Amino acid sequence: MRRRTFIATGVAAGTGMAAAMVTPALAQGRKTLRFGIGPLLPSPEDTKKAYMPLFTHLAKELGVDFDLVATTDWAGMAVAMGSGQLDLAWMGPWGYIIANNATGCQAVATVKYDEKPTYLGVIIARPDLKVAKFPDDTKGMTISFADVGSTSGWLIPSYYAKEVWKIDPKTFWTYTEGATHAANEISVSSGQVDLATDFDRNRNAMIASGKVKEDANKIVWTSDPLPNDAIVLPATAPAGMADQVRKILTAITLDQAKTLLPNRYTGFVAATHASYDMIEKAGLALGKIKAKA
Repeated sequence: MRRRTFIATGVAAGTGMAAAMVTPALAQGRKTLRFGIGPLLPSPEDTKKAYMPLFTHLAKELGVDFDLVATTDWAGMAVAMGSGQLDLAWMGPWGYIIANNATGCQAVATVKYDEKPTYLGVIIARPDLKVAKFPDDTKGMTISFADVGSTSGWLIPSYYAKEVWKIDPKTFWTYTEGATHAANEISVSSGQVDLATDFDRNRNAMIASGKVKEDANKIVWTSDPLPNDAIVLPATAPAGMADQVRKILTAITLDQAKTLLPNRYTGFVAATHASYDMIEKAGLALGKIKAKA
């Protein structure tokens, strides 16, 4: 079967599941839906391999074939959704809000991790640093923020800096941005930088896989609970697709999740745009999105 390619900066997709019947209402005359996922693991290849079983299951239940692409940054997911290159995406919370603000795409489900639909943003530090009070004791240190499309790695710490800590991160610290979460973990663990942003799920996964040692860095700040990643459909999705996708994902049992999802992901809960209100609030406070009329 001829496969489509999309997202110039992404990874070319070439995997599809044959289906006995294509649902015309969903496929709108084509047999292939375009699925996308952001940089959840150190490389696009790792991400595609780990999440392929879920998208295979979803496509099978929908009765369609699919192409899957993994992007190299969260902002790329928002651009891809906004430009009509995706029919469904696994998006970070901030990437979803950016895309929603621009295009009206909608979250239909939120993934659960350890049975919770929330996670924590963290700032990690070299284990030898003495940080009794954050951020006061870290002034002047080197810090690596993640790319500007990351919720926990950029948006939330930037929001806290402005609204809570009352500092400018670019002058308070020796500041860089644009790294992946995996790179931030490795940079701190290897002593290349003093501090870096991350999120608890990524840190746990990298420790579990042996990519970093648990004592190679320490957590010096933790955010309030944040909504987990969203499954998102474009505003142009066919009628009924949102309900179908939501039903399929929320029906995944704990036992099924063990084979369909990476370790510690346990299924999905239903979501709407309101599930991500706090992320939208942060984006508005930083002037990165516009208030809707």
